[in-house]
Amino acid sequence: MITVVIPTIGRASLADAVPEGVPVIVVEDSERRGPAAVRNQGWRQARTPWVVFLDDDVVPSEGWLDAVVKDLADLPEDVGGSQGRIEVPLPEGRRPTDAERNTAGLADADWITADMAYRRTALEKVGGFDERFPRAYREDADLALRVMAAGYRLVKGERVTRHPVRDDGFWASVRFQRGNADDALMRKIHGPGWRSLIGAGGLLPRHAATTALGLSALALTTAAAASGDGTARKRAAGAALLAATGWAALTARFAWERIAPGPRTPAEIVRMLVTSVAIPPVACGYRLRGELRERW
Repeated sequence: MITVVIPTIGRASLADAVPEGVPVIVVEDSERRGPAAVRNQGWRQARTPWVVFLDDDVVPSEGWLDAVVKDLADLPEDVGGSQGRIEVPLPEGRRPTDAERNTAGLADADWITADMAYRRTALEKVGGFDERFPRAYREDADLALRVMAAGYRLVKGERVTRHPVRDDGFWASVRFQRGNADDALMRKIHGPGWRSLIGAGGLLPRHAATTALGLSALALTTAAAASGDGTARKRAAGAALLAATGWAALTARFAWERIAPGPRTPAEIVRMLVTSVAIPPVACGYRLRGELRERW
């Protein structure tokens, strides 16, 4: 009835992601083509009515196979997909870190391929994943929107899959801003209202304001230093101070929003302060790159 497809980049956690008693196709992304491309390679080898996509860093719960069969049995033909319930075990005895909270957000996300089953005919109808999405970001939401646009419904099942948290390093939250480039592709494909279609929020407008104020402060400070006119220099310096104050206020707000719900350890506070300075311009830079890529 089902085939499980798992794209992998060679994580050791792959062994825990493979369920027993069901055909499994594991596709290694050795050339870093991205999960969209390798998932397409995997499901096109399947011959079962349903294809279940799992990530290589999840752990299907005990009894998962029986649960997924039950979830998919007797679904109406207009149901094109079924999502498993994602649980993210957080550490006990302390507040979660920013990175841990980001992973915990997967528990409330819609149509993510951490555990997502699709009817094979639905995949064939829409052509599978869009391989223009180069990373594990938005490629699953894009597929869900196209499947629903093709006339299918998507439903939530009862099976449970755990997604452990992991530490991806000090700069992980900055690296994740690369996904802003893919948001430009989502806008191109699904229109300016695509975020509301998948229930996604976004801080890019605030990041843009923060970045604009920071750049203005630098430019005005440079102009003040280069001006030979005392009055013009004072005006530029005053404007630079206002811009710098606005930048500092927005940056402090962003940092506190990330610090307040966390463990507030010295290491976490330092990480939040440093990355909160870096994230706004990096996010804007990647979004600009994405917009230019989609324009040309």
